[in-house]
Amino acid sequence: MAKVGAPFGVLGWVHVYADTEYPDSLFDYEQWHLGNGKVWRPYQLETAKLHGKGLVAKFVGCDDRDQAALLRNLTVAVPRSELPVPEEDEYYWSDLVGMSVVNLRGEALGVVDHLLESAGNDLLVLQGEPQRLIPFVRQIVHAVSLADRQITVDWERDY
Repeated sequence: MAKVGAPFGVLGWVHVYADTEYPDSLFDYEQWHLGNGKVWRPYQLETAKLHGKGLVAKFVGCDDRDQAALLRNLTVAVPRSELPVPEEDEYYWSDLVGMSVVNLRGEALGVVDHLLESAGNDLLVLQGEPQRLIPFVRQIVHAVSLADRQITVDWERDY
């Protein structure tokens, strides 16, 4: 959901770079989990505010710059159970990663490695030879089956 950046000031605050549609939506969660993908630890949010294009936050017990520096580059997550249920035809990006992508002919195009946000629309980035970028828009994406872990697109192999 976000990444912790450099310390902000000397009182334990940190910069936070949100990867959410609305950065301040992170304020809805009193407890954040910070980690590196292997080890996660809960942190109680003491206070946070918008700052420039990002956020700054202070956690309970993080009271100086040295403690804040230890949090740099950690990923911010919240328990899945606390996230709102996506509306119809909306998906969390994390649910799409790892899904296989096939075209309308049933030909495999690759596996979703990650997504990119661009000015016009989001892009699926597929692993495989060649690597493909496919716009994640209704005109191209015909079906997303979370149960089957498959996305069907109107996209040819030679595009």
